[in-house]
Amino acid sequence: MGLTASVLAVDAGNSKTDVAVIGADGTVLSTARGGGFRPPADGLDTAMATLSTTVTEALTAAGTPEVAHVSACLANADLPAEEEQLTEALTSRAWATTVEVRNDTFAILRAGVTEPRGVAVVCGAGINCVGMRPDGRTARFPAVGRISGDWGGGWALAEEALWHAARADDGRGEKTALTTTLPAHFGVPDMPALIEALHLEHIPPHRRHEATPVLFATAAEGDPVSRAVVDRQATEIVTMAVVALTRLDLLHEETPVLLGGSVLAARHPLLIDGIRTRLAARAPRAVPRVITAPPVLGAALLGLDHVSAPPETHARLRAHYG
Repeated sequence: MGLTASVLAVDAGNSKTDVAVIGADGTVLSTARGGGFRPPADGLDTAMATLSTTVTEALTAAGTPEVAHVSACLANADLPAEEEQLTEALTSRAWATTVEVRNDTFAILRAGVTEPRGVAVVCGAGINCVGMRPDGRTARFPAVGRISGDWGGGWALAEEALWHAARADDGRGEKTALTTTLPAHFGVPDMPALIEALHLEHIPPHRRHEATPVLFATAAEGDPVSRAVVDRQATEIVTMAVVALTRLDLLHEETPVLLGGSVLAARHPLLIDGIRTRLAARAPRAVPRVITAPPVLGAALLGLDHVSAPPETHARLRAHYG
């Protein structure tokens, strides 16, 4: 393996970490999968220890203790200060001569484009949007929740569904079929019982996200309240994309807009159609597409960009991931 042109690609999300070691010719020499990367919840030392185990497994399988460059796309690298901290942490591991840390949304964007040019909106547990141009310009948002102006994602949609159902049930809000579909899904008789079960954690907190697919199913049946929530999510996704396109002077150029994350990957017709309709009105030259390529491919391609690998190297890598 030519060390000066090899890449250690890392895609570390909250639930899992994927690592790939890429040879100088774009061949995937090894891969490994490990646990989630959650510095805010677990502490940086614990998160790095988990990541190190996965990286070591991949490097050992590739038969090399180090590579030329680490391209790491990490969850929770939302602010420049966080990227700097994580860059220092990865550099201290001496896996490579150079290290570049980006937010994990960049991996999804790069995985879906043939050159580093476009915009990606990720709607999974939360929501985020990034954009990039080949000249190195980027557009991004802090994406740390409501304090940074964000709305949406799976957890927020679940809370919104429960909020509307609770208010409809006690008379404070507009009637909605969510008052019956949500309790039925969780196996309780009505909304007061569901509220109690969630509050007392008879239903574990991690199950709250299950309200999101119930919301989409109820919206598909024509429930006006549920449809309004889905419409709001579509509007928010398009708003983020349009702002990113505008910042990068791409609003009037044909530009891919990639849609990723679990909520978007589910391809709910109301949401996807709503995004396409709104995007056509506000950015007619944007080309929306749901992205299903693995994000670790994007991290690897960003690494190959960094080492100025030739096009055939990129093509070989893409061919590996189908």
